Amino acid sequence: MGPIALFDKSFLQSLTVDESVWFDHFFYSNICPLFYVETLADLTKGTTSTGRTAEDTVRIIADKTPVLGGAPCVHHRELVISNLMGQSIPMNGQIPRAGGRPVRSANGKRGLVFDESPEAKAFARWQQQDFQEVERAHARGWREMLTNLDLPATSAAMRALGINSRECKTVEQAHCIAMQLVHGRTLPFEQMALLFSFLYIPPDLQRLILQRWAIDQNRPLGEYAPYAAHVLVVEIFFQIALAASLISDGRASNRVDISYLCYLPFSMVFISSDKLHKKCAGVFLRKNQDFVWGPDLKSELARQNTDFGKLPQEVLETGLMKFAGAPLGEEGSLLITLWDRHMRGWRKRDENSVSLTPEAEKRLIEEMKALTKAPMARPSVDEEEVEVDQMAIQRLVPKRKGNWWLLPKDLKANDDDEPIGA
Repeated sequence: MGPIALFDKSFLQSLTVDESVWFDHFFYSNICPLFYVETLADLTKGTTSTGRTAEDTVRIIADKTPVLGGAPCVHHRELVISNLMGQSIPMNGQIPRAGGRPVRSANGKRGLVFDESPEAKAFARWQQQDFQEVERAHARGWREMLTNLDLPATSAAMRALGINSRECKTVEQAHCIAMQLVHGRTLPFEQMALLFSFLYIPPDLQRLILQRWAIDQNRPLGEYAPYAAHVLVVEIFFQIALAASLISDGRASNRVDISYLCYLPFSMVFISSDKLHKKCAGVFLRKNQDFVWGPDLKSELARQNTDFGKLPQEVLETGLMKFAGAPLGEEGSLLITLWDRHMRGWRKRDENSVSLTPEAEKRLIEEMKALTKAPMARPSVDEEEVEVDQMAIQRLVPKRKGNWWLLPKDLKANDDDEPIGA
C-alpha cells in the first residue's frame, strides 16, 4: 500500500491491464464517485469506429479498476450537507467512506467492519457486462446535478457577491478571488445561497441547514464548515475561470472534470491525464500534496512491469504481495520520489517488520474472521463515542489479473480446500 491517490478516468483508461496492476499495488486509491459516474456515462455512447460497444468500453475500464486497496469516497454533495449540519469532515488526506458496521467481538473488543462496497460489487459485475438500471439512474442523477446548472440563478448569485471576472487573467488570480470571497466575513448569506444553488440542495433541507447555522451564530462558512467552503471555492473558481475564458465553455464535461478538485482534500497525490486538471489543480493543492501527470506515471508503471517481469517464475508465482513490497527504481525516479515524500520510513520497513509464526498468523486470520461475523453492536445513548480496537475491510480480490499473480498461485480458500483457480 502506497500514497493515497485520487485519479481520474482519463488516467486509468490510458493504462494497460498490467500497468493498472502496478498502479493498484503501489497506491491506495481514492475511488471518486465522479469516476463511477463517468464510467457509467459511457453506456450511453454508441459503437466506436473500431466496433467496440459501449458495454465493451465499460468492461475494459472495470478490468483496470483497483481491487487490492483503496476505498470508494462519499459523494461531495453528501459530505457538504453533513458538514453544514455540524459533522466534521477531515481534510488531511483520509478517505471518507460510508457503510462501516460497528461490532463487538466475543472478547469484548470494539470493531468496525466494512463489507465489500456497492461500488466494488458493481465494477465486478461490469467486468461480466452485467449492468443494472438502478445504477444507470443513480449515475444520471449525479451527472445532472453537475451539468444542468441553473445559470440565471447562479449568475444572479455571483453578481450579488460582487464578482468581476474581467479583472482575472490567470488561474492563480481566479483562485485568489474565490478564496477571498468564501473566506471573507462579508455576505455570508449570499455565500450560502450560492452553495445551495450549485449543489441543488432542496428547500426543506436548506431550512434545516440554516437553522443549524443560526444556532452557531452564522459564523463565516470557512470557519463553520471548512469542507463546504472548499467545494464553494472550487465552484466559484470554475465560474470565474469560465467567464474570463481561462477555461473553455465549449466542452460540456468541464464541470464534471473540475468537480474532481472537490476530492483533493482526501488524497496525497492527484493523478490525471486531463489538461484541465493539469492547468488548475495546482492552486488547490496543500503543500504536502502532488499533482502527477498521467502519461509520466504510465511510463513509470510500464517500467515497473518490465523490471519485475525479469524475476524467476517461481518467485512471480508467490504473488505481488510477497515479492513486490516496494517499487524498483533509482533516486529521482517518479515512484521512488513519491514514496519518499509520502511514505516516510518505507526504506526501513523490512528492519521494523515483525515476522509471524504460522500459528500466530492463523490465530490472527481467525480473529479477523470472527470480527467480520460478530453481531452488530447496539449503541448506548449514555455512552460517549470511542475509538474502535479493530477494523476489517472485506474485498473480493482475484488471484490473477493480466499477467500477474496478485495472490500466491497455490493459495487455498480454506485449509481443507484445493487451490483456488485463477
